[in-house]
Amino acid sequence: MSVRLLALGLALFAHALLVGATTPGVVTPGVSTPGVSEREIVLGSIQDLSGPGALLGTPVRDGMLLRFEEANAAGGVHGRTLRLVVEDTGYDPKRGVLATRKLIQRDQAFAFLANFGTPVVMATMPLILDAGRLHLFPFSPHESTYVPLHPLKFQLFAPYQDYMERATRHMVQSRGYKRTCLLYQDDDYGLEVMKGVEAGLVRIGQRLVERTSYKRGATELSSQIARLRAANCDFVVLATVVRETIVAMSEARKTGWVVDMLVTASGYSAQTHELGGVAVEGLFGVSVLPHPYAEGANPALAEWIVRYRARYGVDPNVWSAMGYSIADLFVQAANAAGRELTAAGFVSALEQLDPPRDFFGSPAYRFSATDHLGNRHGRLAQIRDGRWEILTDYLK
Repeated sequence: MSVRLLALGLALFAHALLVGATTPGVVTPGVSTPGVSEREIVLGSIQDLSGPGALLGTPVRDGMLLRFEEANAAGGVHGRTLRLVVEDTGYDPKRGVLATRKLIQRDQAFAFLANFGTPVVMATMPLILDAGRLHLFPFSPHESTYVPLHPLKFQLFAPYQDYMERATRHMVQSRGYKRTCLLYQDDDYGLEVMKGVEAGLVRIGQRLVERTSYKRGATELSSQIARLRAANCDFVVLATVVRETIVAMSEARKTGWVVDMLVTASGYSAQTHELGGVAVEGLFGVSVLPHPYAEGANPALAEWIVRYRARYGVDPNVWSAMGYSIADLFVQAANAAGRELTAAGFVSALEQLDPPRDFFGSPAYRFSATDHLGNRHGRLAQIRDGRWEILTDYLK
């Protein structure tokens, strides 16, 4: 065992001794691992199922559940079934904290998967790590989800700063924009995007001409759009989620303002064009992986779409695919960790895992003992004729 893994094991042991001495029902690793029994592995996830991010959080949950159901039907992980306990935060950090405590103390979750929303993740991640639980692949590409290096936290998705720096720079250089502006959510998510946009502009000798924010959950953006239009912006970057992306573009089109807009991966979803219609035609977005459209799908993807429809009665979207991929990566690492599943063993297995490219078209995710970020790149896409089309390879 490496010195690093030995240190992790000792830290988890010491933590469990402390918690086990003060919290009923929590036992030490010498007896069992929290969330791992003879028959099952309990996993936790905090999602937005009722707030402004519900259009994303719900398919993430469904994608994970589908993969775990398939794994259980095939015998589970070393004979243990996987049980996912999902709590709804409504995109509210305070509700996220309460949900996290419940999942740690009552449900004894072995790991947290795909926690949704940067504000919620920033409020809950310290609680999860302090409890000695794995914090895996949150839907918050915030730098703090993978640095500083911590044995229990792993990030799958390219960070906002990195991919927005590259996307902004590529768009401005290839299309000749001179007046770039930003509409951003007034929280950690928006600020991380802003840093990336500003860095990209600085590299090519430009700056943000105007920036304006909105409060999380806003449903009216007329004043923000009027401010950006008055600044004569010829390119607007959107640090928004699906609903606010549609509101922003609809308001611009309603007032007769036709300007190119680029949204982060948080707005890259089929719901954007399904709900936005003609108002969002031409919108640019950052893609982590292609949208799983049935038309033109490869055989494995087509079969998966059929399974998803049969299970949920609706077509999957890119968030469904990402949820499924996250769950699949957990299954692969847990199988590789062996029958005696512990946090330290899972970490070692994940750091050495070499998964193949999947049928969704995901990038090649890789981790190591010194790097817990699985991917650093995104691609550009655009809504054309009512569907997303990939425009570029991964931007570097």
